[in-house]
Amino acid sequence: MKVLISTDIEGVAGVFHAEQTRAGNGEYEAARRWMTLEANAAIEGAFAGGATDVWVNDSHGGFRNLLPDLLDPRAQVVLGKPRTLGMMAGLEYGAALVFMIGYHAKAQTRGILAHTINSFAFARVAFNGVELGEAGLYGALAEEYGARVALLSGDDVFAEETAPRFPGARFVVTKTATGQASGVTQSPASVREALQAAARDAVRQHREAGHAPAATRARPQAIDCELRVQTSGLADLFCQWPTLTRVDGVTLRFGSESAEHAVRMLNCLSAMSFMLR
Repeated sequence: MKVLISTDIEGVAGVFHAEQTRAGNGEYEAARRWMTLEANAAIEGAFAGGATDVWVNDSHGGFRNLLPDLLDPRAQVVLGKPRTLGMMAGLEYGAALVFMIGYHAKAQTRGILAHTINSFAFARVAFNGVELGEAGLYGALAEEYGARVALLSGDDVFAEETAPRFPGARFVVTKTATGQASGVTQSPASVREALQAAARDAVRQHREAGHAPAATRARPQAIDCELRVQTSGLADLFCQWPTLTRVDGVTLRFGSESAEHAVRMLNCLSAMSFMLR
């Protein structure tokens, strides 16, 4: 039984301000330790539930936030960028289950530090007419690889918007949002305890239900992606890519043969946006 744990930082208990998510200051150093310990709780729970292999994907920013020396030594850590599958790198090793730890709500919602992939560039992303945040986008990619999203954690806004997308998945609410950079947090220790128990139960349930221990890839479905960007200048830039169609001043559209290719295109556009910062 193989498990992939994708870890972000904005949904971690105790994280409320953008400075906590950016390298180069003491607040970030504390937050990345909390992020690492929450990942560790999920690792420990996965093995307790019967996982044989666990990969942990560092899925925030430059993908170099986790502290590997603090993690359970049985796990393998996916670090650094660029990489083809982004926040789902590790799926290629045949994970049957995916955990999304420390995730956040989609752009322009009231969730803590809410955004979708790139807060500077993207205001809205929709696949086949359905607006999605990062969990929805990368969940679609996981499902193409035959993996099931079984556990997610983040604030209450994230849980509320994401639960309908993953029926049957377990959610651990780490904090309650009162604004974009304010709210009430659970203690890091209590969140880690809840994550460990939820991870254990998710793996155990999957095994007891007789599901396959490794993923079998599903047939990809065509995706029509509509992207609303933050400024018309970004739309000017992105439409240099010949396969993009401009709908209006800040709305673009492109087609893709799979969720994987759509996510890869979005990540390429995100990287392009840095020339306008």
